[in-house]
Amino acid sequence: MNETSLRVRAEIDLAALRANVRALRARAPRAEFMAVVKADAYGHGMLPCARAALQAGASWVGTATPEEALALRAAGIGPEQARVLCWLWTPGGPWREAIEADIEASVSGMWALREVTAAARALGRTARVQLKADTGLGRNGCQPADWAELVEAALKAEAEGSVKVTGIWSHYACADEPGHPSIAAQTAAFERALGYAETAGLRPEVRHIANSPATLTLAESHYDLVRPGIAMYGVSPSPEVGVPEDFGLRPVMTLEASLALVKHVPAGHGVSYGHHFVTPGDTTLGLVPVGYGDGLPRHASGRGPVLVGGKLRTAAGRIAMDQFVVDLGGDEPRVGESAVLFGPGDRGEPTAEDWARAAGTIAYEIVTRIGSRVPRVYVNERAEG
Repeated sequence: MNETSLRVRAEIDLAALRANVRALRARAPRAEFMAVVKADAYGHGMLPCARAALQAGASWVGTATPEEALALRAAGIGPEQARVLCWLWTPGGPWREAIEADIEASVSGMWALREVTAAARALGRTARVQLKADTGLGRNGCQPADWAELVEAALKAEAEGSVKVTGIWSHYACADEPGHPSIAAQTAAFERALGYAETAGLRPEVRHIANSPATLTLAESHYDLVRPGIAMYGVSPSPEVGVPEDFGLRPVMTLEASLALVKHVPAGHGVSYGHHFVTPGDTTLGLVPVGYGDGLPRHASGRGPVLVGGKLRTAAGRIAMDQFVVDLGGDEPRVGESAVLFGPGDRGEPTAEDWARAAGTIAYEIVTRIGSRVPRVYVNERAEG
């Protein structure tokens, strides 16, 4: 199928991604760079984005699930190209496979340390692990009251050769809200966790806590490694932090569809389920063949913006599973004309942040939820120079 005939496409600009990585590295010049590619690289495509980030100087790749990490290795991103950290484990996970693939596993509690140690013993290999401290986010990570037990157990496992603790890390709760009091509190808690571990005898290669907003705004949080996620894809972590251009970043994804129908309708004509929109006068309607089955948020019904024929339009009525309607106000673009839902914004098109505001959510969700029914079309795949 010709790319121009696609019902909808998500164009992924890998040159923009590489430029974003370079811009982010420049903000943390003394730290190593981990490209976070969880959730299919926030909807952009895990393998092409991981490769592009490595071309631009990333030395680590981060995933949430073991399956994501193993897929990177299976695709040929070997230990000589990137170190891989995986942090969301559940009991009975593929510890053996991860150890064999030289994937570093995050450990947040004693159960995980026991399982990875048992797998390492069975293989006769040393597992590379990183200990995660809960410094106040309240999700994964070891609580301060349990930190001593975990550190001591890790030291014993190191002594017997079952594991090597390569890192100690944590994650901010509110780094996307500059000045939030939890930021300083978490940094202090992280320092205490590091101090205890190092006094006890652990010698981690990397200490890290900086996510996208911390990489952008908190130089003191950069330590040995930064872990940008959403910022690598050219999306701001939050409006409070700033817009992408403030940091030299460019959105990587453009979501574009082809109008499936243009028709005249009279005044008083109901549009889409529930008739939440009724035409105020004679007009033309355009059918955009994308819906919540493709990942558009239904909550943006009546508000979601789209650029058609050089003009910003708004989803008229309900966004359905496969399609939504825009009121063209009498304009008559041809069937097949481009409807740009979001992109970098420099052609006047909406951005992912515009859709986030329309749906009452965050831009992370907008790009990540674009589903597998939408083909990814990669441009600028070859690195510059």
